[in-house]
Amino acid sequence: MNRAEKAALQLQAVSVLRTLKETRTYDELAEETDLPAGDLNRYVNGHVLPSADRAHAVVSEIGERVLRDELAERVRLDDEGYVDNSGVVFDQAFLDLVAPVAAESFDFERPDVVLTAATDGITLAAALASYYDARCAYAKKSKETAVNEFIEARKRLQSGIELTYYLPAAAIDAGETVLVVDDLIRSGETQELLLDIVATAEADVAGVFALIAAGDEGIERARARTDATTGALAELD
Repeated sequence: MNRAEKAALQLQAVSVLRTLKETRTYDELAEETDLPAGDLNRYVNGHVLPSADRAHAVVSEIGERVLRDELAERVRLDDEGYVDNSGVVFDQAFLDLVAPVAAESFDFERPDVVLTAATDGITLAAALASYYDARCAYAKKSKETAVNEFIEARKRLQSGIELTYYLPAAAIDAGETVLVVDDLIRSGETQELLLDIVATAEADVAGVFALIAAGDEGIERARARTDATTGALAELD
C-alpha cells in the first residue's frame, strides 16, 4: 500500500465512523467497534487519523457489519416478494460509503470499467467507479440513437420473454478489467447478460458485486460463470 492509498483508506475509515456517530454516543460506538471512546472522538473530529491496520478493520469489518444492518433497515420486501430498495439507490452519500467497504471486504481486482444494467444499478456503479477511479458503463434495453456499434447480449427468460441489453462497443476495450455490479441480484439472469457483454468485448472479469442478494440462486449462477470474486453485501431470505 503506497502513501496515497493509505491516506485514502484512513479517510474512508473516518467517514464510516462519522456516519455511525450520527446515531450513537461515543460510549455506544466504542462498545460496537471495540475501540477506545477517546480515540474515536479524535478520529471523528479530525484531530488524528487511525493507523492503516485500524482503518482497514473499521472499513472492512465494522463498516461491512454496520452497512449490512443499515440495508436491512432500509430495504422493504412485500408479501409478493418484490423488493423496494429506493431508500438505498437514491442515497448517493450512503452508496459512497458502500464502495470502500465492498472493495476492502471482497478484495476485487482493481477494474478499468465498472459495468451495470440501467437503471437502478447506475448510482452504485457510479460510487464504485469513483472509488476505483474507473470508467462507469451501463447496458440498456434499447440502442442509443447516435451510436453505430454495440455489444449485444440476449437471453430468453423462463417466462418466455426475451431480454436484450445493448452497450456501446467503445465502452469497454479488449483486455480491460471489468467489475460487474448491480443493486439487486435475484435470478442472476441480468448478471449473466452483463458477463456475456464482458466476454464479447474480450475483457476480463474483476468480480461480480450486488448490494442485495434475494436468495442464493443469482449469486450461485454468477459464480458458475466466473472464477472472479462474487458476492453481495446483504442477503434477503
